[in-house]
Amino acid sequence: AAAGLSYVGAYVINTYRSYDNFLQDKYALLPAVIIICVAVVMFIIGLIGCCATFRESRVGLGLFLAIILVIFIAEVSAFVLGFVYREKVKTDVQGTMRSVFEKYDGKNPESRVVNYLQEQLHCCGVKNYSDWTTTQWFNSAGNNSVPQSCCQHEAKNCTGHLDQPQEL
Repeated sequence: AAAGLSYVGAYVINTYRSYDNFLQDKYALLPAVIIICVAVVMFIIGLIGCCATFRESRVGLGLFLAIILVIFIAEVSAFVLGFVYREKVKTDVQGTMRSVFEKYDGKNPESRVVNYLQEQLHCCGVKNYSDWTTTQWFNSAGNNSVPQSCCQHEAKNCTGHLDQPQEL
């Protein structure tokens, strides 16, 4: 389990590099770091449990049980906090995404990240394609279209025009 969690934590840190312009918060990597720390602690606890079982130590097994109970309480607390603060996280991420979309010009690094995100997640805008109508890029382009990264992969001749929303 510890090895699996270590892999997940490393994967999250590696994936973060693709989306770091959207997640400008300095605490964005905190969950990945916590996952890796939990993996290390799980390895140590598993080692204590194995040693206590091997030696048939009542004190060691009691310590192992106490640690497992503390971990269970921490997991329940984390679940409750995640449930309570899910809307705050959602609004914070949407606000950050809107600010990145506002900086879109088709050339800068943020623009490449926006295009990559829309292509990988098969989405357009923060909520939908109409989010683009409020950006500077949309108003300055004057062609009533969204970036081509909004186009569906199946759409062959998609230009991003808003009069063909079925292709977005």
